[in-house]
Amino acid sequence: MTPATASPSLALPPRPSEVALEALIGELAPRLGERITTARGVRDQHGHDESWHHPGAPDAVCFPHTTEEVAAVVTACARHRVPVIPYGVGTSIEGQVIAEHGGLCVDLSAMNAILAVRPEDMDATVQPGVTRTQLNTHLRASGLFFSVDPGADASMGGMASTRASGTNTVRYGTIRENVLAMTVVMPDGRIVKTGSRARKSAAGYDLTHLMIGAEGTLGIITELTVRLHGLPEAVSAATVAFEDVAGAVDTVIASIQYGIPMARIELMDALAMRAVNRFSHLDYAEKPTLFLEFHGTHAGVKEQAESMAALCQEFGGSDFAWATKEEARSALWQARHDAAYAAKALRPGAEFLATDICVPISELAACIEATQADVAASGLIAPLLGHVGDGNFHLVVAVDRESPEELETLAAFNRRLIERALAAGGTCTGEHGIGSGKRGYMEAEHGEGWAVMRTLKAALDPLGIMNPGKLV
Repeated sequence: MTPATASPSLALPPRPSEVALEALIGELAPRLGERITTARGVRDQHGHDESWHHPGAPDAVCFPHTTEEVAAVVTACARHRVPVIPYGVGTSIEGQVIAEHGGLCVDLSAMNAILAVRPEDMDATVQPGVTRTQLNTHLRASGLFFSVDPGADASMGGMASTRASGTNTVRYGTIRENVLAMTVVMPDGRIVKTGSRARKSAAGYDLTHLMIGAEGTLGIITELTVRLHGLPEAVSAATVAFEDVAGAVDTVIASIQYGIPMARIELMDALAMRAVNRFSHLDYAEKPTLFLEFHGTHAGVKEQAESMAALCQEFGGSDFAWATKEEARSALWQARHDAAYAAKALRPGAEFLATDICVPISELAACIEATQADVAASGLIAPLLGHVGDGNFHLVVAVDRESPEELETLAAFNRRLIERALAAGGTCTGEHGIGSGKRGYMEAEHGEGWAVMRTLKAALDPLGIMNPGKLV
């Protein structure tokens, strides 16, 4: 398999000329004032994300406050043929916010109002710059919470644009299952409402879910209505160590097949546990470890924990190390969320490629085993962790970017990893998205479906100004 190339039928705008930029800024400045800037420091700040990929600064950055301002910005960009790059908080992993073709970065962080919370309907309407932590802090007294937790304190618009998931997915679903409706500014500046607050609909094309995961290539999300969930009566968390990864993964597979309603099932391999111990000054066993969480009534949590403990013992797991108090649970999950940063500390001075794949649960054990053998054979430093309850796992690979040999080894390893996932009936990314990092594998995964995606892109964005070069 070789990476596919971008279709020549898609418009890719040239980097805008100085004349076009001056005309654009001149048109928008009376409305935005100091909220549009070409300052080098601001541009550089918006030219990178958390990914491995080389930065690319936009030519200008603006900070709209309303949907109408976003529409005015996009309309002007279409008139002057200037690329538009939506920006949340910059936590994406595959280069989604890098301005490969220059243009105007639209920073939505100032659109951070929680517009409505409806406890009786268990939903909320927010602007795209609201972060998940901000929303859950606001909801604290309501007995409700927003469930999607990708680790980083990502913005709601960014999470929808990259089809985020995270540690709660196995029970509560990804962002895809938790967005009911949106307001989107289309590439020609039209303001479109998608979906409704009804819990189901059979009315026409599902534009809401078309925009989820589109990575800003089809429009800019300026408002979201999301599902909320009730805070469980009881919550308990635990860790359990295994002698090998196979035992941990077989436990996960069995728990899914037996229908144990887990809230979280996370895996970290021995190297990842070693990294976390060093980084966070902890003393976990440096063995493959499952991080577990149970939600429900007190009786339900007790029953779930007993069933899971029996499975862990069957597959060689240790006794549970419990964290029942909120402070202890927070510390446990903070250690899990810090795993990527902990992995980076294993090789100071190196750079890191964070990558992920997702496979059917039945293929998970074989895929992880083959991947770990590949890591060892390649001589790479690559801790493994993941949301194994839904078949998704990650690797954080340390590489000397100045070494052509290491770069070649990394590229070959990443290619084999993706080929392994596709051969198992999986996907090249479970939650990081495509961006510029994995767009070369879209044809291999989707076949003619990728051609349909390109057709949609060309139809909705004929000028090719919306986050050009990403995804398709």
